[in-house]
Amino acid sequence: MTFTIWLSLLAICLMGAMFPGASLAVVLRQTLNNSRLHGVVTGIAHSLGIGLYALLSVLGLALLLQQSPLLFRAISYAGAAYLLWLGYQGLMAKPGSGHPALTQANATSLLDAARDGFLIALLNPKVGLYFLALFSQFVHEDMSLAAKAVFVSTITLVDGGWYVLVAAVLSQGRALLWLKRHQVWIERGLGVILILLALRIFLE
Repeated sequence: MTFTIWLSLLAICLMGAMFPGASLAVVLRQTLNNSRLHGVVTGIAHSLGIGLYALLSVLGLALLLQQSPLLFRAISYAGAAYLLWLGYQGLMAKPGSGHPALTQANATSLLDAARDGFLIALLNPKVGLYFLALFSQFVHEDMSLAAKAVFVSTITLVDGGWYVLVAAVLSQGRALLWLKRHQVWIERGLGVILILLALRIFLE
């Protein structure tokens, strides 16, 4: 993989990670409802899910999805169902529950945060489309082992780095105070967004 090609890969990775969607909503929920560490763990687990997609891509996933629309549809519907569940949780958010960092951190474990991050990456249809439409151009049959390693590690590290940064920035200072003050409505708003994303998948 030449340096020019790697820069193109890096640019696509950055655009994909920064584009607002279900993944950002989940990282924000964990950071807001629990703690910075929960948000960081969610971001890292998300990057591992993305990294698994990248690994499967170099092993032929993109070609498999192209040749099996039924499999891609099944993944999409599973992801939509998971988004509905997360959205419902957001809509059920209630005010007056005390300081979230103290009251809910004990109820939501880091393992739960990791599960949400990993599954939203693995079941998010947008991720599958991204790899199918954009990343497949970097994958070819005669890729060297080194090129495959660079491909997988670049995608994983960029994704994880972005969401860890998001969790770190939103969990301190004025940003955190504003988010805490409007927590219930933000939570419900994220719930609506997740449900709309799920319905869009089902309708399409």
